This record gives sequence, structure tokens and C-alpha cells, in this order.
Amino acid sequence: MSQQTDTSRCGGVVVEFESDSIRDSRNTKARNKGSALIYLKGPKFLIYVSGALSMWGDRMWHFAISVFLIELYGHNLLLTAVFGLVLAGSVLLLGALIGDWVDRNPRNKVAHASLFIQNTSVTVCSIVLMLVFSYKERIEQIWDGWFTVVCYTVVIILADVANLASTALTIAIQRDWIVVITGYNRGHLAGMNATMRRIDQVTNILAPLAVGQVMTLASNVVGCGFILAWNLFSLIVEFFFLSRVYRIVPALSVKPPAVEGDQAYLERMERRGLQGEANEDQPEPLAASNCSTSMRLKEITNLPLCFQRFCWLMSTCKDGWRAYYRQPVFLAGMGLAFLYTTVLGFDCITTGYAYTQGISGSLLSLLMGVSAITGLMGTVMFTRLRKSVGLINTGIISSCLHLGCLLLCVFSVFAPGSPIDLSLLMPYFSSGSSAEPGGMASKRQKHTYPLTGGSNQPLLPDRSSIHWTNNTVLFDNFPSGTAPDSYISIILLFLGVITARIGLWCFDLTVTQLLQETICESERGVVNGVQSSMNYLMDLLHFIMVISAPQPQHFGILVIISVIFITTGHSMYFLYAHRAKRKRRVEK
Repeated sequence: MSQQTDTSRCGGVVVEFESDSIRDSRNTKARNKGSALIYLKGPKFLIYVSGALSMWGDRMWHFAISVFLIELYGHNLLLTAVFGLVLAGSVLLLGALIGDWVDRNPRNKVAHASLFIQNTSVTVCSIVLMLVFSYKERIEQIWDGWFTVVCYTVVIILADVANLASTALTIAIQRDWIVVITGYNRGHLAGMNATMRRIDQVTNILAPLAVGQVMTLASNVVGCGFILAWNLFSLIVEFFFLSRVYRIVPALSVKPPAVEGDQAYLERMERRGLQGEANEDQPEPLAASNCSTSMRLKEITNLPLCFQRFCWLMSTCKDGWRAYYRQPVFLAGMGLAFLYTTVLGFDCITTGYAYTQGISGSLLSLLMGVSAITGLMGTVMFTRLRKSVGLINTGIISSCLHLGCLLLCVFSVFAPGSPIDLSLLMPYFSSGSSAEPGGMASKRQKHTYPLTGGSNQPLLPDRSSIHWTNNTVLFDNFPSGTAPDSYISIILLFLGVITARIGLWCFDLTVTQLLQETICESERGVVNGVQSSMNYLMDLLHFIMVISAPQPQHFGILVIISVIFITTGHSMYFLYAHRAKRKRRVEK
């Protein structure tokens, strides 16, 4: 039968017969349209949109608050440094408590409360900043200037509360909800993890650019108003979407008691393993005996109520860290945390060093875009490797790729154009170093400048799973027009940093999924909370490194120390992989 419809005359009436191909095409279009509508109304798409709105708001806020604090304190980094210390310290101390709170409460209440607290805190903080920027001169005259200190304190506290709420929301949605939504299917879970990370990469580039343009073309007050409006809009949309996901996925409303929940979790994972993933290296499931039955509230008699509460909080933190240490995937999580102690990323430290080496702002922006593309390549590589070689082997391959690319950064330390000067680390053992700091470097490279010029450079990175970010404000008063003796060193450095992001993000997704699959349901929140604390702790070490060696001539030493930390982290993962495979062989 032809592609055209056949016609026949029957009793003076023309009857058209539709061909099979046209009918099949129409049915296919109808099915595709129906499938698209089902997907758009499904839980995965709603989670993606909600996550995109949340990540966009987080990226804008982390970028803007650093700039706002610098502007408020007269282009000085003190407030930004205090803000970074408060954020890192609060998550370090309260990470286990946040995770325990996520475990103890229903999923919808945790998500809604975290979302409301985060967006409300950012909204109120934006209002305070608008008032301070608008009436700064009047505020400085109240209480001999002490009212200004009060305003700064309020801003930092509100921003810290927003960050803690964001941490709780991330643990709840990205570490718990999507595991339940995918039905504990490893393939679907890997796809959702990769998609969420791609969204994070894209927002990490575009969100700071958007709010930065608003602040540049208008003013800081308008920038605060833009963030305020975004958070109110995001709060409403995210609240609606998360509520709908909770309604259409009945499993989210079920949080069984610890022992029963852990046993059901093990049975689900074993059943999934028998359904067609025999070729994949499976992380060993957490034994039911390893899961704590609950975080018990210890009875403390003959003490005031406040002391009882304090002892309970300390006991919860201790039990949370014990639960983290008890996990079979503990070494893999520690390996991921060690990757935070590094200067080899697009954060303010590496960007500042690049400026001292004669790299322009426009070129840095282009390099940031390329790094985002390589990060997306890492998420694609993760999904394909996991299907072909298994999850554990994916981590091994990505670790080797990451370390191999970072060797270029090590080579850059000793390449032509590098300003490294080891004598600066021993000022008391070199008679000329105190009189002429950087003398040797000046002979090797004349285009090196002190970092004091970057007074408007934000210090704090954003808080994604891996913290390297593009939150960068360009230096205003660095010398320009001086050509370096050689660009080989800086080219090798950024070539290594950019290509290493493929293995970095692939490894990050591997460990993330290992945590999701291996940790029992009753401890998923508290263990991920401790993981966040470890990440912040190692991040603090990286800032201490920079404070100890702040000059561009020291950067080569920081590169080598960073590679040592990263190598240590990957070695921990190799040890975990060896133990996991050996255990599987023994069980067979």
C-alpha cells in the first residue's frame, strides 16, 4: 500500500482509507507526546527543576555575599575570611547533628523545613544588606560605629544559617530522595546523579555571571533585590515541586525503624543485583549488624536540663562519627575528603596566582568555560564506564586519570616561567632573603607581583560536592602590560587543572553513589552529614596552607602539597577497592 491514503467511491460517497504507515506514524507521535507529558509530570523531572533552582540560588548567593562583605568592609578581606571560617566551623561541628535530624524526621518535613529556613535566611539577609548599603553613613554614626558591627554580625549569622539549611537540603534530596525515587536501581541512580552534577556545573558558570552583571550594570542594592526576588520565587516553586514528588512516590512517606529498614534495604539491593547487573563490581552491602539501631538519647540524671541537652548533642556527634568510621565505604569517603585540600582548581587562590603571571581576565573566563565542559565530560564518562566495567573499577580508572593529568601541574612547578623560590620558605637561614624577598624569583621571572593588589578578591569557594568554583572577582590594581619571560609553566598548570576535572568529577560521582548504595537507610543522613564535616575540615587545611605561604613564589610548593594530598586520597580509595574485591572473592 502506498504512502498516500487510498480512496474509493462507494454509493456516490468518497471513502478514504488511511494507510498503515500513516496510522503508525500518528500513533507513534501520540505515544511520544504522552511519554513526554508523563516525564514532565514525573518525579525525576521535578527533582531536576527543583535542584536547578536551588543550585542557581546557591551559586548566586555564594558569589554575591563574598563581594558584598568586601564592599562593606572597605575592600578588605577580613569579613570574608571571618565568614568563611564561620561557615566551615559550623558545618564541621554540626554536620553530624544535621544528618541525625534528617534521619529522625519525615522526609517531607525535613525538605520543607530546610527549604524554608534557607530561603528565608537569604531573604532577610538581603534586606539587611540593602538597608546597610543604602544608609551606610548613618549606620556608622550610631553607637560610635558599633551598630555597623552588629549589622555585620547579623549578616554573617543569617548567611551561616542559610548554609546549614542548604547542607541539610542537599543531604535529604541528593543523598536520600533520589535513591528512593530510582527504586534502588543502580543504573537509574547513576543517571540521576550524573544529571544533577551536570546541572550543578552549568549553574556554577551561569549564575555568578548573571548576578555579577546585575551588580555591575545597576548597583549592589539592586543585586540584593534580585537575589531576594529569586529566593522568594524559588521557595514557592521548589515547595510545590517537592510536595508533588512526595505525593506521587509513596515510598518517600515510609521511613521504617532502623533494624527493619536496614534489612529491607539489604534485600532490595540484593534483589537488584540478581536482576541483571552481574557484570558490575558491586559495593559490598552494609551488614545489618553494622547499622546502629538508633541514636539513643542517654538518660542523664541529677543534671540541669541544659546540661542534659548538651550531653545528648555531644553523644549524637560521637555516635555519628562512629557510624561514619564503621561504614565499609569509610576509606572511599575519606579519599573524597582529601581531594578538598588543594589549590588546583578555579577558586580564588589559583585565579589570583594566574593574574600575577600575566593572564588576563577574559582569558581566565574562557578557561573557566572550558573547565566546565571537561567537567560535563566527566559526568558522561562516569555513566558509560559504570555500565561497562562496574562502579568500583570506574573509581579506579577515574583516580588514575585524575592523578595522571595533575602530573602536568607538578611539571609546571619546574618549567620555564615558574616563579618558585624555595629560599623564601627559609628567611632565617638565608641572609639575603629578608632584605630582598623574592630576589631569586625576580631573576627568573620579572612579571611576578605580590598578591596584596587583589583587595577585592573573594576568599570563600562555593559548597558543591567538590568545592572548586568560578566565583571570581577580577583584580583592579594589578600591573598590566608586562609580558612574562615564558608562558610554559602557566600553560602546563591550567592544562593539568582543566583536563584533571574529567577524572575528578567521575571519581566524585563514583564515591557519591557508593555512599548512596552502601549506607543503610537509617544512617544515610548522619553519615553524609559527617562526610560534609570532613570535606569542610580538609577545605580549611587548604586555606591554612595558603595563609602559611601566600606569595606567588610559594605557589609551586602549594601545588606539590596539593598533589600529595590528592594522591593520599586516591590511595585510600585504592585500598577500599582492594578490600571490596577481596571480600567478594571470598564470598564466592
